[in-house]
Amino acid sequence: MNQLFFFFALLLFAAAGCKPGAAAPVAGDQAVKSYDARGIVREIASDGSKATIHHGAISNFMPEMTMAFTVKDTNELDGISPGDEITFTLKVDESGHWIEDIRFVAHHISEVTSNVFVFHVRTAELKPGDPMPDGELTAEDGGKIHFSDFRGRALAFTFFFTRCPLPDYCPRMSKNFADARKLLLSAPDGPANWQFLCISFDPGFDTPEMLSSYGNYFREGSTDRWLFAAASTNTLAGLSPQLDLMVLRDGANITHNLRTVVLDTNGKIFRQFDSNEWTPQELADAIRDAAKIPTP
Repeated sequence: MNQLFFFFALLLFAAAGCKPGAAAPVAGDQAVKSYDARGIVREIASDGSKATIHHGAISNFMPEMTMAFTVKDTNELDGISPGDEITFTLKVDESGHWIEDIRFVAHHISEVTSNVFVFHVRTAELKPGDPMPDGELTAEDGGKIHFSDFRGRALAFTFFFTRCPLPDYCPRMSKNFADARKLLLSAPDGPANWQFLCISFDPGFDTPEMLSSYGNYFREGSTDRWLFAAASTNTLAGLSPQLDLMVLRDGANITHNLRTVVLDTNGKIFRQFDSNEWTPQELADAIRDAAKIPTP
């Protein structure tokens, strides 16, 4: 794990040189780390399991950002509403995070109505069997790629951004892709017609060089059937509602949900994985099945 910590420390250093306040994914030993934090509640999930908070910089961990945090004890949200300023403790270990010790400070109506831009419009979500709309992406080598370029192969893609700091969000997606790729490549009777693609929705920060550096750690130096790319604002605005992907930008801050999609060999939706609870085996199985779909 020391190598992983060292890599992300280097990534954080490099990112900070490009843009103030840049953060990197969390990694480290098995110990639970605690961070004191303060912020404004933006949204609370109906079951109280998540609280979206615009927090200030968290010393020695992450810059000012808006994140959806997992709440350990939902009773601590009793009496807390969007617009409330709170203090809380962020707990992080190798596999995930949660917040606890939530304390009310004050209420700020203006914070709830601040100017934000959301890539999400309520519309009909694509279902299995629906063709995936094409979209242009900037690949890690600087070239342009499209979803249609992968026709004839089963394609699994997910969305992320390199500054995402919580281990059970974007870093878990990359780790799951890495483990699923190992399963597929090691299977003696596995398919050969498949591809993985990780798409950043932070193109201003996630340059081709940044994407390549970030991706190469998880790929362990091998790019075999796994690419990283970035989506432009226009591409993201078109895709998000059809995949029920929510990306909220508030200045330099980004809040998002998690979506992983598998396309069959004809570019049609085969399966979608929501949230972060799916396993590498489930993704490998979906790719294996999608790769069997015959092409015209």
